[in-house]
Amino acid sequence: MNDLASIQELLAPLFPGLIGMQLVEVTPDRVVATLEVRPNLCTTGEILHGGAIMAFADTLGGVGTFVSLAEGKRTATVESSTKFIGAARVGSTVTAECEALHRGKTTMVWQTKILTAQGKLCAVVTQTQLVLDI
Repeated sequence: MNDLASIQELLAPLFPGLIGMQLVEVTPDRVVATLEVRPNLCTTGEILHGGAIMAFADTLGGVGTFVSLAEGKRTATVESSTKFIGAARVGSTVTAECEALHRGKTTMVWQTKILTAQGKLCAVVTQTQLVLDI
């Protein structure tokens, strides 16, 4: 269940599927995904909405934690900090690169960089995931 295709299938009917997130790489230390910047994910200025950026990054940190969980555990985001740096225009595709900064027994901390196809940094999101019993 922790392979990329199974996780993508699990997410398809949920919010990540609704926004169109596509996983590219999933390991316990790194998650990479892409997102097409569609008009319905944008602000009136035809740039990717900050909430879409935050949700995209939050999903990746959750996925990274999910693939690291022991049997009988689940996860929830307890803190997230976003720094908006640049814009992503409608019609483009952004890539999120999420890496583990800390993988403990009760918390995990992830940092996600959102980049344009040209490599321009759009945002940096740092989040803490709580590891809970089911």
